[in-house]
Amino acid sequence: MTAESEERLGNFFGRNIPDVNVIRSCVHCGFCLPSCPTYRLTKRERSSPRGRIWLMNQVSIGNLELLDPIFEEEMSLCLNCRACEAVCPSGVKYGEILEASRAQIEEHRETPVAEKAARGLAFNVLFSDMKRFRVASHALKLYQRSGVQSAVRKTKLLNVIGLGESEQMLPELSDRFTVPHGETIAALGEKRGHVALFTGCIMSTAYAGVHESTIRVLTRNGFDVTLTADQGCCGALHVHAGEPDGGRKLARANIEAFEKAGFDAIIVNAAGCGAALKEYGHLLKDDPSYADRATAFSSTVRDVVEFLGDAGLSATPGPLNWTVTYQEPCHLAHAQRVTKQPRALITAIPELTLIEMPESSLCCGSAGIYNLIQPDMSSALLTRKLDNALSTGAEAIVSANPGCMLQLAAGLRARGDRRPVIHLIELLDRAYAAAESAAEPESAAAD
Repeated sequence: MTAESEERLGNFFGRNIPDVNVIRSCVHCGFCLPSCPTYRLTKRERSSPRGRIWLMNQVSIGNLELLDPIFEEEMSLCLNCRACEAVCPSGVKYGEILEASRAQIEEHRETPVAEKAARGLAFNVLFSDMKRFRVASHALKLYQRSGVQSAVRKTKLLNVIGLGESEQMLPELSDRFTVPHGETIAALGEKRGHVALFTGCIMSTAYAGVHESTIRVLTRNGFDVTLTADQGCCGALHVHAGEPDGGRKLARANIEAFEKAGFDAIIVNAAGCGAALKEYGHLLKDDPSYADRATAFSSTVRDVVEFLGDAGLSATPGPLNWTVTYQEPCHLAHAQRVTKQPRALITAIPELTLIEMPESSLCCGSAGIYNLIQPDMSSALLTRKLDNALSTGAEAIVSANPGCMLQLAAGLRARGDRRPVIHLIELLDRAYAAAESAAEPESAAAD
């Protein structure tokens, strides 16, 4: 029984019906409870993974209406952090049935006009086309750099109309964007392989510097890097928000962009994007023209931290006399199960000290657009995360996902704390820059 072949399952009906076999694979053992952020904060059974699966089952057998307020609330309140999947002894694919349940709700509920317009602008206009997304990003950069943003914030007008907190979450746009045209940056030294870089949307505009660091680190370690043309957004925001058709359209376009040439790996430096790309096989499982191609595509996707951790560093980083702590992105640690490689790369940097924070893998509350639609829960989780991070006394917080970095940086600004939040690959890039700086005096002396 699959999500698309069933026309009705109890009070689930239409398209994108959750897989009943996944729903009923949960044995309600409770191993998921300590790992669930919303349960940890509320201590409420319905706000746990097994509680939400129980609600899904009640809808599937007709005992609960699809648009029951409690069901809608709990499907929205879940962060989809996938921490429950990582500890589940039964291997329940919770993310799949949560996303299908959200799609069911979005398909059948009455959406307020303002919300419908906002969703249409985001999902059907901006994130569906990178040219439009970059135009909007340039406009946002002008808003930030022209002084208008500062002036608007001083007026407190945004607070009056309820947009003050949301506007604070806007990322600062990079000086230059990463626009892939199919170019290849050659490896330095002995070549070890040829990879493609997934540039995405937010990463290519707000975190283009991370892409530049990624390219430098990969080429220093012997890999040619190609910026494949015609790629776009990964579709994760669509799928998480109950818009799987939009996600499927983007998935098909990305598959076509990357399958034209054989690469050793498709490299991703955003944990949320990587998790989405690795699950294209599931997303397109009912599409006869793309199902096999999607599975083949996903098998080549690697997070840059995962890839370098497994391949090993051929170039030795230079010393950084820093103390850092590592915040684990949920979609790297739980969805992709990548936990050892980040720490191995951090500790490979000479003179750098890693201090583990308490609850490093508990969600920070970002979760895509969760901080916009569930601000109270998001804020509570952010407070908990920052308290844990700052208790280490670290000089910087290291992470590997743009949403986490935005969330943490905004939280630090609100506290008046100026310590940086840095992507792990940027940290490694700085270490290589330190190695080059140390080598320059020796070269000069030799001359």
